Amino acid sequence: MADEVGARLRLIRTAGIGPVTYAQLIARFGTAQAALDALPTLARRGGGAAPAPPPLAQVEREIAEVHRLGARHLFLGDPDYPRLLAHIDTAPPALIVRGDLSLARRPCVAIVGARNASAAACRFARQLALALGQEGVTIVSGLARGIDTAAHAGSIDTGTVGVIASGIDIAFPPENADLQQAVATRGLLLAEQPPGTEPRARHFPSRNRIIAGLATGTVVVEAAPKSGSLITARLATEMGRDVMAVPGSPLDPRAQGCNLLIRDGAILIQSAADILEQIRPLDPRMVEAPTSRYTGPPPQDASDADRRAVTALLGPVPVAIDELIRQANAAPAIVQTVLLELELAGRLERHAGARVSLQL
Repeated sequence: MADEVGARLRLIRTAGIGPVTYAQLIARFGTAQAALDALPTLARRGGGAAPAPPPLAQVEREIAEVHRLGARHLFLGDPDYPRLLAHIDTAPPALIVRGDLSLARRPCVAIVGARNASAAACRFARQLALALGQEGVTIVSGLARGIDTAAHAGSIDTGTVGVIASGIDIAFPPENADLQQAVATRGLLLAEQPPGTEPRARHFPSRNRIIAGLATGTVVVEAAPKSGSLITARLATEMGRDVMAVPGSPLDPRAQGCNLLIRDGAILIQSAADILEQIRPLDPRMVEAPTSRYTGPPPQDASDADRRAVTALLGPVPVAIDELIRQANAAPAIVQTVLLELELAGRLERHAGARVSLQL
């Protein structure tokens, strides 16, 4: 098992292999080591060179550092991997966790919002988190300034989950170092990046999809029209989860994002009771029961003719995979194989909504 853990981490840490590709490789080859062995052949068929997995010594150092920090790796498929998160197509193949994992098995609500939030909005977020926590709801947020900080502060005694965009040993923003430590010791702290990773802009959308994926619903308290909080709300919508928003004054730019969400169909929230009314119809057993994730059929061998047919349908404009399957008149497993080979060759880019494009 130790060898397979190292192989899983090598596969996960290989450049260009994201959650969907990882899931398809495991579905096809059964083990991470078998998938690693197959990378050169698959990439060659896609017309490029295989990405180089990191050496085993590198992932062994990562495992040792994670243990030193009092955390551990949690792999997709492990019994205590959060059930709702496992259900999304882009579920992280591995998380680094520190704290009480049972909090993620309770009904969870995400509370997110502006970093430069108003004092009134922060107070409201803190009160929402406290009231929901007293009803047995775990609060999920991103440990950012403003609304996230208020949500964690309100739920630190009743159950809170912090999801960060850095390594689990890096506090960002720095002024939240004490809060992050409190979340790790009294709640649950999750990171997808290896220890020592500084937060980068590209990490935050990935962090946001974990926040949305953990929760039955996402509440936006205050947000500008193009904020990261609206990205979280959009991701929650794509996952089929509830999106809720607190209305604000049309004169305050920080309220425009929430008002737009409500206009577009988000549930208007004025109290914790409104949120509880929305999530209570969910049978609590759904949180505990195993779920299945659909990532398409396991890829199977494709012919040169199949590769030419699928590749000819691709271009720089993203297209839905279902549309490719229809137009290629090929089995879904064959199309998935061609896309997998192109991606491993560095020629394919995946987009939200199960869409792909060819890198010309």
